[in-house]
Amino acid sequence: MTLPPLRLFLIAGEPSGDRLGGALMEALAAERPGTVFAGIGGPEMRRAGLQPPFDIAELAVMGLTEVLPRLPRLIRRIRETKEAALAFAPDALITIDSPGFSLRVARRVRAVAPGTRVIHYVAPSVWAWRPGRAVKMAAYVDHVLALLPFEPPYMTKAGMSCDFVGHPIAGRRESTAEEIAAFREEAGIGAAPLLLVAPGSRRGEVARLGGIFRETVAQLRAARPELRVVVPVAETVTAEVAALFGDEILLGPETAQRRRQAAAAAADAALVKSGTVTLEMAAAGTPQVAAYRASWLTAAIVRRLIKVDSANLVNLVSATRAVPEFYQEACTPEALAGALAPLLDGSPAREAQCRAAAAALTALGRGGAAPAVRAARSVLAAIERPAGP
Repeated sequence: MTLPPLRLFLIAGEPSGDRLGGALMEALAAERPGTVFAGIGGPEMRRAGLQPPFDIAELAVMGLTEVLPRLPRLIRRIRETKEAALAFAPDALITIDSPGFSLRVARRVRAVAPGTRVIHYVAPSVWAWRPGRAVKMAAYVDHVLALLPFEPPYMTKAGMSCDFVGHPIAGRRESTAEEIAAFREEAGIGAAPLLLVAPGSRRGEVARLGGIFRETVAQLRAARPELRVVVPVAETVTAEVAALFGDEILLGPETAQRRRQAAAAAADAALVKSGTVTLEMAAAGTPQVAAYRASWLTAAIVRRLIKVDSANLVNLVSATRAVPEFYQEACTPEALAGALAPLLDGSPAREAQCRAAAAALTALGRGGAAPAVRAARSVLAAIERPAGP
């Protein structure tokens, strides 16, 4: 029996969501040939066949002080996306992370078309802060795809169905020794110590962390003149990162994913903005130091709401504190350089991070079906059953 083609409207507002969306689209097309896609996304989703009407770089903002100056444009884009979704009349609206944008669109779509099925990919971190978000979501979201194994109960308790589909990084193929050696040779690194630096994919993040990370590199080089640095660059912050790290090895948006992964695996240590990239380093087997600085107002609000003592996914999933974390006032070049030095030189801290990373990746689904395939099957099953938990 030939099934009729599905019509799916997807919304991703930042690079991490774009990567999830691109993999999901490919898996859905394989599971249900003929599926028609429309919506908002970036280069990965464009490669999978999407033709978005505007650049998602406009949406890559975070924090109150960052959002307010751009609020009129964001409101206009929310309205335009809502109208596009309604005109497309999808079998399901799939919102991918970026809740500040995507869920606002979903709520408005459901207000006009109550029968629209809404699926949200990446459960909100209600276990960390603002637990009431899940209950509010349940008013206009039917089904949730969770990346972390402990998240489904929070969603089902609020009234939505939810599947743990695994984190995409858990399904990533590890770089081979040949790929790692090839990257070092092609980049002219040889046997020199290599530090990976990832200051973020949002302009505000790079503005707050870039200078601190650059000074950290300078301090490390004072003791290790031979130190080389590789910097993966997101499409949304190409100019900003180039201005800060133009003398280093830059991996631009056009760099193949396999080469980016080989660079991470080749690095002796990494200095990263706290977030999904911490799991990427874990998958690469690269010990890391995580850092973040928000605006003072955003930080003040978050401090009153946060419910966990770590913002690092490797630490949280592995139930350890193996990855050093530095936030706000603690995020200084001196502190970061001090934490990175033993990782570059070799220490028991490296071994502890490797054990924590292995535990985290196993919990996130390494060894099972690809997370994108599990996500696609979850989407299809959710569309086939009645809305609700």
